[in-house]
Amino acid sequence: MCKASEINTPLDVKRLSPKSQSLYGFASSSFICTLKIQHYKHLTLKSVNHLKIHLVSVGASTPRILSGIMPVANIASGRGATNHLPLDKPQVSSAFNQLYGGKDKLSQTYKEGIEARQAFMKDLNAEMQMANNGAPLPNGFPSDALRLGKIMASDPRVEIGFMALGGWDTHVNQGGSKGHLARNLDFLGKGLPVLIKNLGSVYQDTTILMMSEFGRTVRENGNGGTDHGHGNVMWVLGGKVNGGKVYGEFPGLDVSQLYQGRDLAITTDFRDVITRVLERHLNLDDNKLNLILPNYSPQNKLTVI
Repeated sequence: MCKASEINTPLDVKRLSPKSQSLYGFASSSFICTLKIQHYKHLTLKSVNHLKIHLVSVGASTPRILSGIMPVANIASGRGATNHLPLDKPQVSSAFNQLYGGKDKLSQTYKEGIEARQAFMKDLNAEMQMANNGAPLPNGFPSDALRLGKIMASDPRVEIGFMALGGWDTHVNQGGSKGHLARNLDFLGKGLPVLIKNLGSVYQDTTILMMSEFGRTVRENGNGGTDHGHGNVMWVLGGKVNGGKVYGEFPGLDVSQLYQGRDLAITTDFRDVITRVLERHLNLDDNKLNLILPNYSPQNKLTVI
């Protein structure tokens, strides 16, 4: 999930590849990013730039899209969110602190990352103690959404949050209204309202962008599942989003309309959606957009925001 400051704090975003286009359905992973405009009424630009938490990634590893100069606090998903890492052990931490104790860029990056994790884990532990009240949180995405929503709503230092959801690569026994896919969709359907609820009033200044790597084939395969496809879907939620509608053209499922006779055809480039969010929500100008989406001009002026 991602939230971005109204003032011009540094935001380093990995360049997006044009290889993947628009998205329809679910693939091996779904990615959820929440972009929030934070009003820093009591902070100066200098103090905001020196905050130690900017990005939070929920999952086992930091995704490539969060690569850059800004420190990232990485936490585990589910019940393991507050588990200690090997680096948290005093002996290991002391050894790494000595190894990266210099003033070079790599050492500075290490120090900023450690400071970001320590600050974030302090907030997370405090939040979980209040929220749990002795009762365990539910498993899966809803619990992660609850936790991240509360953190982003209460801590102005957290500007970007990112979460990857796996389990969508349904080559075998996909199911219909019941089964593997239906269960995953149920968790997803329960988790998004939890995220919105726990963002509270902050949701009005937030945009949630959900996308996937690729789609699924229109027809079922021989194993009761579907294979990797072409077209897909993106979801956009937020306080300023013109929601309740489907944007873009639906070409239909007739064989003559399918891409290579097997997949849903692409009608909207995913970069058109991302460009609109960056322009209207984060107020990025053309020069900054070109750094994120090099040499790309939107084909469709979507009015999603």
